[in-house]
Amino acid sequence: MKNQKNVPVHFSRRKFIGTSAAALAGFSLAPSALISSPTHSVHTQKPNSVINGVKIGVIVPYAFRSLQSNSAEELLEAVLETGISMVELQIPPAENFVGAPSRDDRERLSAWRESAGMEGYQELRQLYNDAGVDIYAFKEAITHEMSDAECDYIFNAAKSLGAWQVTMELPRNDSDGTLTNRIGQLAEKHQVMVAYHNHTQANFNFWDRALWQSEYNGLNLDIGHYVAGTNDSPIPLIERHWEHIGSLHLKDRKINNGDNMPWGEGDTPIAEVLQLMRDRNAEFVATIELEYPIPDGSDAIQEIKRCLEFCKNALS
Repeated sequence: MKNQKNVPVHFSRRKFIGTSAAALAGFSLAPSALISSPTHSVHTQKPNSVINGVKIGVIVPYAFRSLQSNSAEELLEAVLETGISMVELQIPPAENFVGAPSRDDRERLSAWRESAGMEGYQELRQLYNDAGVDIYAFKEAITHEMSDAECDYIFNAAKSLGAWQVTMELPRNDSDGTLTNRIGQLAEKHQVMVAYHNHTQANFNFWDRALWQSEYNGLNLDIGHYVAGTNDSPIPLIERHWEHIGSLHLKDRKINNGDNMPWGEGDTPIAEVLQLMRDRNAEFVATIELEYPIPDGSDAIQEIKRCLEFCKNALS
């Protein structure tokens, strides 16, 4: 594969995370956030899914969708059962927790977001942190139609949760790059990376324009979709964009747009990617995204635990 010239490395991730932490300092937790959690009495030992220096997270609630729960509290219980200590949190359970209007009423939700306070998000962060779970990413799509105030709400919610990245799909209705340019400017204003996800439409140069537009535009690389769509290993892409990766999504797919498989049965080099992260002291997170069919007699929690065990074996 012939590479185009490398996208310039604009920032050191260590410095970037440091600036993000500084930006979070303004979002101190209010006394009302010091709430008790039922998880404390059930789970006496806090989880730890950092394996030989490699940070392993899980996307919530998508990985647990078979549980049919959109409650932040119930989802936290499920995460604790898996032993995972880091999550990429999608916005629906977070907005349910803070009392936002229904997503079905787009006009009302937008108006609410433009004036919403952050106290509820600070309480949600405290709930998760007290249980030993960090929220490293907040997933919500920023669209052409959103006002700057609504976009600010998304970034402020991410910071209030402790997240240093917002994740979303790389926009498909953005042929001239207007949206990714705008998002990059907003991300720089808030000092929070936006990490763009891919499906099988991705190729080696898929993220180039967004990365050129802003140092705060980055990758949320789904290695399984990448393998299925390109028939190529994601490792050269990971090496090329190392400093621009916010997080990876882990799944095992077959080439030629093949199926999602139980880990180790597909064509995605999950173990090799994890070992590269270990050997190069990656600061980004590898996110478990459960997509293969759950076997009879099992459930999402058991399968996510198996995925975590796969990671432990690969990194031992």
